[in-house]
Amino acid sequence: MVGRAAPTTTLGGLALRTPYYVFTGGLALIFLFPLIWAGVASVSPQAGSAQTDGWGFGNYVTLAGYQAGIGQYLLNSVVVSGLTVLFTLVTSLLGGYAFARFAFPGKNILFMLTLGILMVPYATLLIPLYVLLNALHLQNSLLGLALVLTMFQLPFATFMMRISFESVPTEMEEAALVDGCTSFGALRRVLLPAVKPGLITVGLFAFLAAWNDFIAPLILISDSSKLPLPLAVANMRQQIMGIVDYGATEAGVVVLALPCVVLFLLLQRHYVQGFMSGALKG
Repeated sequence: MVGRAAPTTTLGGLALRTPYYVFTGGLALIFLFPLIWAGVASVSPQAGSAQTDGWGFGNYVTLAGYQAGIGQYLLNSVVVSGLTVLFTLVTSLLGGYAFARFAFPGKNILFMLTLGILMVPYATLLIPLYVLLNALHLQNSLLGLALVLTMFQLPFATFMMRISFESVPTEMEEAALVDGCTSFGALRRVLLPAVKPGLITVGLFAFLAAWNDFIAPLILISDSSKLPLPLAVANMRQQIMGIVDYGATEAGVVVLALPCVVLFLLLQRHYVQGFMSGALKG
């Protein structure tokens, strides 16, 4: 009787898990289907494109030669995304540390004001920011665009880093201070490794937002050679003589999506840990 219990338990567990597998598998197919469809369409024959017969990479050749070239648009996106991630990480790290570890007058009010940026509609701030960047001679520049994107990331990033620091026991920092570390030394040597998952989460969010953003470059960038890749792909989508080059457009979508997918798969474990640190603190 004891030997027959294991198959029954296994079958019962499988029966209980089957709805879960079916549900999660269905969700995976729903979310992956557009990406798979774009990948297939980018190498399949498309009417009105360079890939009219047979399967191949003719659509990618068209994309590579579009206006300033895909290399320039990729470089623009990499520069903007890299600067946004750098500015967001540095500012949110110091801001989250200050909000979590220091007591000063008006701390909670200032923190709420920082979060209040989330309640302001995104598009309503772009025109005032355009005027401000023009006054600072940063309009139509990748640096100015990165600063604007950083501003929109800071509320979430600061909140994320604050709860990450609060999840670290204060005894660790106090021990470092007793051993002779300054506040900055304790931050660099003790707290920074402890909040690594939160930093990765913030950095990944900032990268995805900057890499895929369309509205801000549309308003702030007027030089076609400085366009990031999403705007360049959107310009390819415009109709010419009633024909849309769907093949090259889908190739651009694949190039846009690939870095995001790769980064998320590489950093998925740290990404989940970053969110769980705040959840466990709560």
